Amino acid sequence: MILLIDFGSQTTHLIARRVRELGSEVEIATPEVAVQKIRAEEIQGIILSGGPAAVFEKQSPTVNPEIFELGIPVLGICYGQQLMCHLLGGEVVAGRKREYGPAVVRQQATGDKRSLRPSGLRPQFLEGIPDEFTAWMSHGDQVIKIPEGFVTYGTTETIPHAIIANEKRKFYGIQFHPEVVHTEFGEQILKNFLEICGIKIKKQEIDGEFVENLIKNIRDSLGEEKAICALSGGVDSSVVALLVHKAIGKNLTSVYVDSGLMREGETETLRSVFQQHYKMNVDIVDAKKEFLKALKKVVDPEQKRKAIGKTFIEVFDNVAKKIYAKFLVQGTIYPDVIESAGSKHSQKIKSHHNVGGLPEEMNLILIEPLRNFYKDEVRKIGRILGLPDEIIERQPFPGPALAVRIIGEVTEEKLEILRKADKIVLEEIEKAGLGKKLWQYFAVFTGIKTTGVRGDQRFYGETIAIRAIEATDAMSASFAKLPYDLLDKISTRIVNEVPEVNRVVYDITNKPPATMEWE
Repeated sequence: MILLIDFGSQTTHLIARRVRELGSEVEIATPEVAVQKIRAEEIQGIILSGGPAAVFEKQSPTVNPEIFELGIPVLGICYGQQLMCHLLGGEVVAGRKREYGPAVVRQQATGDKRSLRPSGLRPQFLEGIPDEFTAWMSHGDQVIKIPEGFVTYGTTETIPHAIIANEKRKFYGIQFHPEVVHTEFGEQILKNFLEICGIKIKKQEIDGEFVENLIKNIRDSLGEEKAICALSGGVDSSVVALLVHKAIGKNLTSVYVDSGLMREGETETLRSVFQQHYKMNVDIVDAKKEFLKALKKVVDPEQKRKAIGKTFIEVFDNVAKKIYAKFLVQGTIYPDVIESAGSKHSQKIKSHHNVGGLPEEMNLILIEPLRNFYKDEVRKIGRILGLPDEIIERQPFPGPALAVRIIGEVTEEKLEILRKADKIVLEEIEKAGLGKKLWQYFAVFTGIKTTGVRGDQRFYGETIAIRAIEATDAMSASFAKLPYDLLDKISTRIVNEVPEVNRVVYDITNKPPATMEWE
């Protein structure tokens, strides 16, 4: 068992997932109860997560220093490394600049200083790790003095102590995030730590037996009660709808709400797959007027999400009353939860309409079978269930739909402009054969007007942004390096086929510091 102490990182659950994938049990605990957990259970290793706070500030989350006196190996990641150094006599300061994204970590080979690795010595923690590799950074503070007994094993251009260790006490600290896919050899670093903890590595996979157990758990939870499922046609809601359908059959009614905020063709695809192929109960509700009314004069992104969440619940309540359903099933996945501040010390990035956007008081009992999974895991479950590729391979689409791809107030006119532009982006990227290689690709109505020229005359028109992303689990992402000729083709089509638009820009920001969506 590994105890993962959560200081509010956006990737705490991703660390847990990586550890489980390597064959170890892992329990996530708040720092306030960590020592009690260690005393009550057989803990073989401790991981200190990252977090948004600064260790030298008064209200920052901390942990009882007793954890360092228990003889248990400890790995500190980002904030976790800083906190370990802070509690053991090192020094942490605000960095000269914040770092978000890739950095090259170099292992030190000279032995002329206490803080550098003795020449030729490679600790078990760094077995299989090359002397130079790329790691993912997301921090503002840094360690400038390591505690007594520690050695620095790696640096970056800006971080003097990127990898540190006290091998005698089996304490390890890294400033980067090994859990995200963008860190090379991140899995190997976690594997090495688990082996130091005496844990046998045995990689686990999602398979048919796993999915059958998931269905059984849902059946046991719901019994003979009726439930409704929020079905959008996206990967998450589609997978959860089929899981619950297999668990309780006709006692489930899936509800597709046509909010007027969807892309072209959504309703037709959903009806074909779920009503015709799987013979599921699907209630298609036309609520376009209700959603546009709820969004009238709403500009703030958080208020948009809350207005959408409230309207969805009102629609679901009405359907539930008609069929006497007690439960509402949603396709919430872990990135939705953590961005909506799903743990005690995490910060809210944005409210997802199916998490932070829900009203405090609800008449329905919420069921979220996929809450602890990531998108790639959900896709694996969907494949095992037999969902067609047209659903499984769909790019993620936000619950608030096009409302959060329109900066400013949402109107029918803006929705129409965005739909046309978005369709062109999708068509050209898929025509270029890049659809399956990208995580997401879409258009954004920026709300910015700029001067252009049409027919030798001045034209003051709208600006459309294109966003294309490469990712694995949505906790981190890189902008896609699309070919210039493809961008040129998309831009030309948009300004020619969408008369209200005269400028197209391309978003080249990674996550972090950006999020997938603009709002």
